[in-house]
Amino acid sequence: MINFSDIEEAFFFVSSDVPFMNEAVLNKKTGQIYYRSEYGDEDDFPEYFAGDDYIAIPHKNDLDLGVVLVFDFVREFIPEKYEQVRNIFHRRGAYRRYKDLLDSLGLLEKWYEYEEE
Repeated sequence: MINFSDIEEAFFFVSSDVPFMNEAVLNKKTGQIYYRSEYGDEDDFPEYFAGDDYIAIPHKNDLDLGVVLVFDFVREFIPEKYEQVRNIFHRRGAYRRYKDLLDSLGLLEKWYEYEEE
């Protein structure tokens, strides 16, 4: 049986670091979730998990929720900076520059709380 809370926990694990640092895969037949981290943690991670039996748990960036969330935050807390943030996201390194902007405005912690929520 596949439990949503287990999938949610795996999603948070995968998304807790930059992409590809943590991985999780779900065995669709058994409901077992396997975890692997570049930091050395491994749960008998399957060597080959392509195919119909397994599905990789995505990172939050894979779902493109981050940019939507950024602009929701900007509209709510700093609407006067909307155009500036839009310009930031037209170039590489956008999240770093966005966080630098929030830090300069004293809103970085508020952003982390908003993102976590």
